[in-house]
Amino acid sequence: MHFISPELEDYIEQHSEKEPALLAALNKETYQKILLPRMLSGHFQGRVLSMLSKLMRPMNILEIGTYTGYSALCLCEGIQESGQLHTIDIKEELVDFQRKHFDKSPWGKQIVQHLGEAVEIIPTLTLKFDLVFIDADKENYLNYFELILPNMNKGGIILSDNVLWSGKVLEPLQPNDLSTKIIMEYNELLKNDLRVETVLLPIRDGLTVSRVL
Repeated sequence: MHFISPELEDYIEQHSEKEPALLAALNKETYQKILLPRMLSGHFQGRVLSMLSKLMRPMNILEIGTYTGYSALCLCEGIQESGQLHTIDIKEELVDFQRKHFDKSPWGKQIVQHLGEAVEIIPTLTLKFDLVFIDADKENYLNYFELILPNMNKGGIILSDNVLWSGKVLEPLQPNDLSTKIIMEYNELLKNDLRVETVLLPIRDGLTVSRVL
C-alpha cells in the first residue's frame, strides 16, 4: 500500500536533507546485490532517524534488525564520541557486507555486531540504552519491547518500524496472519502502556516514537 503518491514522496526527499554519499553508495549496492532491498530504510526515513538521533545525542543505541547497515549508520550520526551502537541480526551472510560499510564510516569502531536471535542476545547486554530501533521479525515485537524496557534510560526513545504493515492494520484480520495480529497488539500496547508515551508517524510503512517515562 502506498500511503502517499510516488510524486509526493519524491518531493519530500527533494526538500529534505541530502542523502550522504556513503549511504547513497550503500543503498545502491544493497539494490544490486542483496535480496529484498525494499527492507532498506532509505533516504527519507534514514534522514528522520538521523535527525532524531542528533536531537537526542545518545550515548548507547540498540538496533534490532541490521539488514545491510543503513539505519545503523543513520542512527550513529547523532551518537556521542564515547558511545556505542549494538546491532543484532540473524543473517550470517550479511555480516561482512555490514562491516565493510561500517568501517568506511567515522563510527566503525563504535558499532558492535551481534549475530543470532535477538531474544537471546538482548538479556546478555549490560548497557543502558538511550535509543532503540526495532526493525526485525514482527512476531517478536511484543517480546522485544518487554526485554529492552528494563535496559532503557528514563527519557529514552524506542523507535518501532513497519507499524502500519502495508495498511493491513486497517483490514479484516486473517486467521493465519500472525504478523499483522502481533503488530496490531503491539500498537495497542504502546498506546496504552503507562511506562511510555507514544506517537505513531505515517512515515514510509509507519514509524512509532515511544518515550520512556
